[in-house]
Amino acid sequence: MRAVITGASGFVGQHLTTELTSHGDEVIADATDITDRSALGAAFAEARPEVVFHLAAQADVARSWRDPVATFRVNAEGTLNVLDAAHAAGVARVVAITSADLYGVVDPRNLPITEAHPLRPVSPYAASKAAADMLCLQASLGTSLEVIRIRAFNHLGPGQSEHFVASAIAKRIAECEHTGATHVSIGNLQARRDFTDVRDVVRAYRLLAEHGTPGEAYNICSGVDRSGAELATLLRDLSSLPITFQEDPALLRPVDVPIIRGDHTKVTQATGWSPSIRIEDTLSDLLNDWRRREHP
Repeated sequence: MRAVITGASGFVGQHLTTELTSHGDEVIADATDITDRSALGAAFAEARPEVVFHLAAQADVARSWRDPVATFRVNAEGTLNVLDAAHAAGVARVVAITSADLYGVVDPRNLPITEAHPLRPVSPYAASKAAADMLCLQASLGTSLEVIRIRAFNHLGPGQSEHFVASAIAKRIAECEHTGATHVSIGNLQARRDFTDVRDVVRAYRLLAEHGTPGEAYNICSGVDRSGAELATLLRDLSSLPITFQEDPALLRPVDVPIIRGDHTKVTQATGWSPSIRIEDTLSDLLNDWRRREHP
């Protein structure tokens, strides 16, 4: 397939590029600002892809509380621009990445979360992704554009920024190993999340580009919830030093959803996909990546 990736230079975008090219796909990395409507339209018209993978986003939940307007502009308005540009350029299919954060607080009795669960976002980031999800549904219903909606649960792996819990802890452990310090600052590690290796995640994205049903939403998740404390303990066990953790109030979020666990039955039935990389291997790769980045 001939594919354009918005946000191709980002964490997931780089892994998706690797996944697509490994299958012989032609990949066009689009660096156009998705809030620039006219420039995006021109870029898509020139590239004429068969598929657009829309990954570009403001993905920092904490930042969304500080600047909700910018978050909505990128995530909601930017998604509208991508959909309109794709439709005008005659693109057959858009694979649009939203977030499981749009499900919000879910009663543990209603877990695991299926795609039929109501959207109840609690952060500006989650609300912007819910808006993007609805724009994708409208485009699929109201135009000839085939749009696959992907609700990605937490993912992690080598190359991830320090704005995410496991990657932040891995970075601080790598710093400690270099300096000899043994204390690592942490935020709330009690919240439980459904984590999937990014390399499994992008494999699902490509499969859905080929086999997903237009207009449908798909959860990409592991089906297992783990606390930040569990991830921290696994990372500490991989360290060469006796690390201890200290809570830092500055790292706490205004609102933190206590538990999220997804159900990937729908994508599995559609594509045969299931996660294959063990969390221990993911965290080992993540820590080794930070060791290389911090002290090449």
